[in-house]
Amino acid sequence: MGKVKRNAKSIDEYLSTVPEKARAALEKLRKIIRAAVPDTTEGISYGIAVFKYKGKGLVGLGATDNHCSFYLMSTSVIPAHKVELKSYDTTKGTIHFAANKPLPAALVKMLIKARIAENEDLGKKK
Repeated sequence: MGKVKRNAKSIDEYLSTVPEKARAALEKLRKIIRAAVPDTTEGISYGIAVFKYKGKGLVGLGATDNHCSFYLMSTSVIPAHKVELKSYDTTKGTIHFAANKPLPAALVKMLIKARIAENEDLGKKK
């Protein structure tokens, strides 16, 4: 893969530097996110594409030389969905996937709903 632009000012600019196969997978993921949460706002944070909902970080996406990533910005959502995610390489808050095997829309939507619920619960506790 080429050099992904880590200092991009927008998601479009970020994606323009991602190699074509990874770009297609991330664009698909972006469309799923925007369909699931139409009033999300997009931006760049810590060198990745991020989506905020009601002013709070919700999810992010990115690409490296070896894989694409879906960042859940949470350390509890992945363990809570370990059965659904068993066939993916995961870290505490990130799902890695091959560009030629994008994440299924139903899985992404389920994880986004979990993140929204988590953010709303956090907001109630404050």
